[in-house]
Amino acid sequence: MRVVVVGGGIGGLALGAGLRRRGFEVAVFDRDTDVTATGGYHITLDERAQSALSELVEPRIMRRLLASASALRLRERDAFWDRRGRLLGHGPDLSGSRSVDVDRITLRMLLAEAVGDDLHLGCRVSAVGYDDDGAPQVLFADREPVSADLVVGADGVHSVVARHLAGGPTNRPAGIIGFSGRTLRRDLSAAEQQRLRPRSGLAVGPHGAALYIGYLDPTGNAALDAPELRMSMTTEPTYIWGAMFPAPDAPSGDDLQSALLAKFQERGWSAHTLEVITRAAPDSVARYRFNAASTRAHDLAPWPPGRITALGDAVHATPPTAGMGAGAAIRDAASLLDHLSESPTITEAVGGFEAEMRQRGSEVLTLAMKTVRLILATNTPLGAAATALTTPLLAATARLRR
Repeated sequence: MRVVVVGGGIGGLALGAGLRRRGFEVAVFDRDTDVTATGGYHITLDERAQSALSELVEPRIMRRLLASASALRLRERDAFWDRRGRLLGHGPDLSGSRSVDVDRITLRMLLAEAVGDDLHLGCRVSAVGYDDDGAPQVLFADREPVSADLVVGADGVHSVVARHLAGGPTNRPAGIIGFSGRTLRRDLSAAEQQRLRPRSGLAVGPHGAALYIGYLDPTGNAALDAPELRMSMTTEPTYIWGAMFPAPDAPSGDDLQSALLAKFQERGWSAHTLEVITRAAPDSVARYRFNAASTRAHDLAPWPPGRITALGDAVHATPPTAGMGAGAAIRDAASLLDHLSESPTITEAVGGFEAEMRQRGSEVLTLAMKTVRLILATNTPLGAAATALTTPLLAATARLRR
């Protein structure tokens, strides 16, 4: 069986690695010319995602991943603050957690290594369809078409493959614009280091403004103490933060860092709570739109099973507010591989996979959208009341996410 995977993000590379490991003929195509050319937050992999990944890659890749990842059990409980930096509450006890955080670039590099020369970079897919013999076919902007027994779209929020299958977009803007950046812990003042501590946290203020601060330390908090295997792109304690604003009010411009700080200041945030943005590496600050698919399972993958399918954000686009999007894509990949290995026909395999993916996608989207709706609620006339309710509700969501 020949499988063509469109998209070399986390889900596409995980699937490509698994197919290659089990002896399938596979080709993964991605428009990027460099696997390190990716940004965004760090990635959280819970126990389910790690179990799925261990089915897809060789043990040596998993060991290098854990040696390059930060263990949640080794950091303090997550914190919730108000816009002035006052501590309002804590998340769940993490001492028994098996989840890890890993730099997105590091994870993508490891998965690309597992795919090996079956990964083809710099290939822009323009369309999918069927060739003269009825086989699924991928068309490119700059190379000859490629046919396969099965085509899988892992090409993200703006998926060419999923749009072809659904006859239109599979997600829509969630109403929030996100910003991300990286700040070394040692670049913060002593007072702010003491406030933030070795933990992640979230501050929500009125008018729909929020700031997530994620703590990543794959050196001091490594999930596997094996320095000789470590290859993390993050080499010291770092806060990888994400700011959020309702789309109509979100700042923009050439100097995103200054525009972002000004917008928070307009909304009454204390200067010290913004230090993590002020002292961020300027070239790390980026702006992007949150998109989301429907939270209803029956709305996801709304097409009959066949020899073209899709997974990950192409189907269940998930805002990063639950920290589960990448893990869900990895679980999608493992599920598809299992069904391909066990089912008598491709169509039956795809049908079983898509049924599971709908439920999984609905689960992660429901959690992610709870936080999105809470943030948007603070931008209403009852925003002050909504802000007061945010902390206990977010703490409850954090417990569910764990």
